[in-house]
Amino acid sequence: MKTEERSDSSRPAEEPAAPAGRAGHRPDLVAAGVGALLVAVACGVGWAWQRSNGELQAQWPPLLASWNPHVGPGTPAALTVAAAVVAYGPALADRLPWRRLLLTAWATAMAWIFSLALIEGWYRGIARRLTTKHEYLRVIDRFDDIPAALRGFTDHIVVGPPGNWPAHVAGHPPGATLTFVWLDRIGLGGGAWAGVFCIVLGASGVAAVLIAVRALAGERLARRAAPFLALAPFAVWTGTSADGYFAGVAAWSIALLAVAATRRSLLAACASGLLFGWTCYLSYGLPLIALPLATVLLITRTTRTTRPVLPFLTAALTVPLAFTLTGFAWWEAYPLLVERYYQGAGGVRPYAYWVWGNLAAATLAVGLATAAGLRRTLAATPSAALGALHPRRPAPTAEAALTLLVLAALLSLLAADLSGMSKAETERIWQPFYFWLLPATALLPVRGRRGWLGAQAGVALLVNHLVWTGW
Repeated sequence: MKTEERSDSSRPAEEPAAPAGRAGHRPDLVAAGVGALLVAVACGVGWAWQRSNGELQAQWPPLLASWNPHVGPGTPAALTVAAAVVAYGPALADRLPWRRLLLTAWATAMAWIFSLALIEGWYRGIARRLTTKHEYLRVIDRFDDIPAALRGFTDHIVVGPPGNWPAHVAGHPPGATLTFVWLDRIGLGGGAWAGVFCIVLGASGVAAVLIAVRALAGERLARRAAPFLALAPFAVWTGTSADGYFAGVAAWSIALLAVAATRRSLLAACASGLLFGWTCYLSYGLPLIALPLATVLLITRTTRTTRPVLPFLTAALTVPLAFTLTGFAWWEAYPLLVERYYQGAGGVRPYAYWVWGNLAAATLAVGLATAAGLRRTLAATPSAALGALHPRRPAPTAEAALTLLVLAALLSLLAADLSGMSKAETERIWQPFYFWLLPATALLPVRGRRGWLGAQAGVALLVNHLVWTGW
């Protein structure tokens, strides 16, 4: 059976393999070292800052976590998954037929997330996570009349009036809460079903990213990225948080637009638009996903038409239209969210620490291999950007296309950081952006993949076994 499709002249050309010699490795190791140093400094400064006045509002900055070395039921499984991916992942990614690779990557990601979550045990690690006082499942009974709940949703965002929403409900548009209301309506109520739903949908984002990278940058780079996506360190926070679900939805929106742009599929364009519209009603920060979406169109603009744009926009607008007609106005709710944010920890946490402490948390979430891959991305950015902006440019190379996609995610993340609306907890909140940073690992030399995968797994295992993350 062939594992590669026949070449398509409209697809980006493949790049030669990255250099694998010592000279090629040394700058990557330096980049990883800088990432590790950033984490160490953030931990040291954060610990001293928190101990002096408590205003960081995090016991183990830059993570929202507390020191708690432990093992649990998921420890053997997590070690087994990590060892298997490190030993066999690169070879399988190179050899499996494409569709089987997608399913294998998705299944491996689920096994990785579940095993990490089960280090805390089934109840504490999965079933209880979305039922705590800050979470969505605490308000299911207040949505018996959904239209009435939506009409009055903004009345309960700000602390003060009776019956204000829990922190996560108030901090997100109602699409997030409605998801769990609908799960309850179809008989999948409770924390266990909610946790499994978030993990399965979050893990599916691995397949979505692979599909997008293949469509935009070619199959070879997608295959190189596959083991790193399946063994992502931020899996620690995908299991179990609703942000994993948000990340999966956003990833499929981008993937489907890439399919629509490269295969001229109106159905994929409409599905992408619907998912993007829904993404904007899952989190107030996720309209920033528009930047990677626009980058998809930028990458494909010389080889394909703008045909997907109109169906994408039409479908995307149906979601805000439906919510607005039902009684919830996003633009009215967001200023109230900002007020609520500064009523809580957001009003205490200092921007001067978190604006760079967030980046240390992000380094732990994406891993040191991604830090090395981002160095290569940034090195390739000038030529890729100049080529993309040239009015008569040829189709981008595979490396240039991947560079632009990763760069878009990085810029989205930096915009979220500079906004001041993401002070702490970014290891969890920024998962929709992390998914698109990990493909930078495809630019690393082939010969060092197992070592980098081991480093990725080590970060996740250390974090999950040394601290209690609270998510």
